Amino acid sequence: MDQPNSKPNNPCFGSGPTAKRPGWSIAALEGALVGRSHRASEAKARLVEVCERSRRILGIPADYRIGILPGSDTGAFEAAMWSLLGARGVDCLAFESFGEGWLQDIETQLKLSDLRALRAPYGELPDLAAVDFDRDVVFCWNGTTSGVRIPDGSWIPDDRGGLTLCDATSAAFAMELPWSKLDVTTWSWQKVLGGEAQHGMVVLSPRAVERLQRWSPPWPLPKIFRLASKGKVIEGIFAGETINTPSMLAVEDALDGLRWAEAIGGLPALIQRCARNLAVLERLVEEGRGFGFLAGRPEIRSPTSVCLTLADPAVARRDETGKQAVVKAMTKLLAEQRVAYDIASYRDAPAGLRIWCGATVEASDLEALVPWLVFALETVKRQLPAG
Repeated sequence: MDQPNSKPNNPCFGSGPTAKRPGWSIAALEGALVGRSHRASEAKARLVEVCERSRRILGIPADYRIGILPGSDTGAFEAAMWSLLGARGVDCLAFESFGEGWLQDIETQLKLSDLRALRAPYGELPDLAAVDFDRDVVFCWNGTTSGVRIPDGSWIPDDRGGLTLCDATSAAFAMELPWSKLDVTTWSWQKVLGGEAQHGMVVLSPRAVERLQRWSPPWPLPKIFRLASKGKVIEGIFAGETINTPSMLAVEDALDGLRWAEAIGGLPALIQRCARNLAVLERLVEEGRGFGFLAGRPEIRSPTSVCLTLADPAVARRDETGKQAVVKAMTKLLAEQRVAYDIASYRDAPAGLRIWCGATVEASDLEALVPWLVFALETVKRQLPAG
């Protein structure tokens, strides 16, 4: 196969930080309040604006609290777990790396004994019918490292006894989230809207707030994890008063992404862009050109973090080390050609490619990428030793 003639305009297909919105330039940050205290009224107003624009776009209920926390999605979700868990037993769903990480933290750091692990291999979901909602339930909505998503919220009852804690970092702004089913939801700016890293968002339902007011965990809480003090919610967190100093450059960039989302039509338009992007890779797989999906069932396939397997027989029959070597050679070729950066599968996932298809990615760039994926596979395959 000859080397393709055209290349993607934007080769940023990594899964976080992700591609900036179409048309972005450094000029988008010209109004940033650099050099100002985040406690100044103008800066605080912009932090509140991030929360309220997020509320409008995502359809978050008015009685849910929205706050900005340090440490990206990880910091936000850890704060929620350390502040809220322990009052009941916990069911934790683990079907990819980050869910497994939350499970390990609950078990080895919080040391909760009443813990059930509901696991599934990469590419599948655990049995959702087995979840006990009299317990607290911890899960990822979208498996960023497995390309698997929760299809809907029908498995979560309205009359649950425990809380639902949902890591939605690669789902927010790309999928419909059933807010009445979610008590704690977190994400970071560096995913679907292409924002800068370091900052996490947390959304608390009234049920989660009630837990904070009546439950004091028995373990010490670092300051950056504290959502309540002396039986009261720290309201400032949900009114633009962040626990630590945020980057006002990153805040301005987050606002730029939110304004772009509103300008193109809000959540429906964002979802449509993700679906259009996924469709490009679905056509690649359907054409039988040596690639498959790690998530075999379409109803659970992520439209953002799309994980591809190497289905060509010359590669598929090799062991995991051999497949990883092929992936390494392919991604090296694509990066050197400035066609695609950072698309190797996550280090804990099966060998393959992980291509970000979130809303800031243009379908035309994915269409330009596809022949390069085929070219890279064919080129590396020719170099493989026999066997």
